[in-house]
Amino acid sequence: MTGMTANAGQGTLRNERRPNALTVDVEEYFQVAAFESYVARQQWESLPSRLENNTWRILELLARHEAHATFFVLGWVARRHPDLVRAIVAAGHELASHGMEHVRVTRQDPATFLADARDSRLLLEQVGGVAVRGYRASTYSIGKDNAWAFATLHAAGYVYSSSVYPIRHDLYGWPEAPRDPFWPSGVAGEGVVEIPVATLAVGGRRYPCGGGGFFRLYPYFFSRWAWRRLNEAEGRSGVFYFHPWELDPDQPRMPGLGWKSRLRHYLNLSRMEGRMTALLEDFRWERLDRVYAGVIAGGPG
Repeated sequence: MTGMTANAGQGTLRNERRPNALTVDVEEYFQVAAFESYVARQQWESLPSRLENNTWRILELLARHEAHATFFVLGWVARRHPDLVRAIVAAGHELASHGMEHVRVTRQDPATFLADARDSRLLLEQVGGVAVRGYRASTYSIGKDNAWAFATLHAAGYVYSSSVYPIRHDLYGWPEAPRDPFWPSGVAGEGVVEIPVATLAVGGRRYPCGGGGFFRLYPYFFSRWAWRRLNEAEGRSGVFYFHPWELDPDQPRMPGLGWKSRLRHYLNLSRMEGRMTALLEDFRWERLDRVYAGVIAGGPG
């Protein structure tokens, strides 16, 4: 009985905290940007899939901590694992789009991108049986040089995007973008609203704290400090992301990778589940569409 009381108390304290948006980019380990030069699209069908088991591990982890998340799912995944998509919805999580085949927006023209974004939304809605309102670009590939993509997303039927990481990085990033949700159209309630991944502002500089490889690189005490500062000192909610393959230290090792690709993909995979467990215990996590419901409905960014 004592243990039950303690757990209930911890849950109460967590529910009183500022909510943050937990997001999962649902893609296979071999579809990541770091492998683009090493794994051809034609190889995907022949490589062993690890996605279903890894995503079920995430669903079980979230259920244990009474947390909900937004799952940005590839259309490619939805076609091959429709039952998994339906399980995500049945568990109370938000279903959102990650495009069809993990192609960066910087490599698509407006017409191609429109078809890709629209087709992935319609496919996910058909499989999941729910409306799909959110979109995340592959490798955060929307920035100042292709900001036309926001209007295209609106035309494709989306309400919000979470496709910007407002930092400087060699693969992605829009360091001049706002840290808070913003309306690319310049008018609140017009077009899609962009809800960027979380960053920390210290000494006039921005530091990534929104997940992915940085979360595996930093010691956990730094991530805990950063999110406490974000929630308490700055009074902000934030968006965090991770992938199913990051909880899979036993995944196949791809041959011929350069040192940078190996480092980015395999660093600290064995520590990821423990760190995610700590993060779920230390902070309050919800679906993106619930954390930012007011903004998505047309409120100020």
